[in-house]
Amino acid sequence: MAEKKSSGKSGSKGGAANSGFMAPLTPDAALAAIVGKDPLPRTEVTKRVWDYIREHKLQDPNDKRTIKADAKLKAVLDGKDSVTMFELTKLVNGHLKKG
Repeated sequence: MAEKKSSGKSGSKGGAANSGFMAPLTPDAALAAIVGKDPLPRTEVTKRVWDYIREHKLQDPNDKRTIKADAKLKAVLDGKDSVTMFELTKLVNGHLKKG
């Protein structure tokens, strides 16, 4: 009983399991119009996109899962007028580059 095994919840790399979410990513021009041009972790990009959606009241009031695009957001949504919140994540990720 000299050693105590870890629970394994933090991953085998001693907490480095979340480094993918925290690595800074650079938004392209379309996304930068919403979140800013500086590199940000994916979690912060998501937070800022949702802040923008709420601030501009772009959620469908009858179905909160549906996001309606304004001019800036439409560029990020590849020209779509509306998407679900699940599609939103995939489309936003397409506008991020490592580094």
